Amino acid sequence: MLTCKKLSRSTNDESTGFQRLILLFMAGFLIVVVGVVVLVVATILSDGSTNLGAVIFIGPFPIVVGVGIEPWMILFSIILAVLSVIMFFVLRREVKRANV
Repeated sequence: MLTCKKLSRSTNDESTGFQRLILLFMAGFLIVVVGVVVLVVATILSDGSTNLGAVIFIGPFPIVVGVGIEPWMILFSIILAVLSVIMFFVLRREVKRANV
C-alpha cells in the first residue's frame, strides 16, 4: 500500500527526471545551433579548400562520409564512430545491469 509520503516522493522524482530530460534536450539543441553557426562562419571565411568528415548514425551503426585532399577529417570521423559504438554497447550493458 502506498502512503502519501511515498506517492509524493515518486511524483517528485518523475518531475525531476522530466526537468533533466528537458535540460538535456535544450543543451543538445543549443550545441547543434552553435555547430551550424560555426560551419556557416567557417564557410564564409574559407579560402576554397575544404576537408570534410561526417558520421551519420542509423541505430548503433555508423556511416562515415569524407571529402577532401587530406584524410585527417575522415580518419577523425572513423575514430569518433568507433568510440561511439563502443560507448553504446558499454552503456547498454550498464543499463541492463541496473535493471536486474
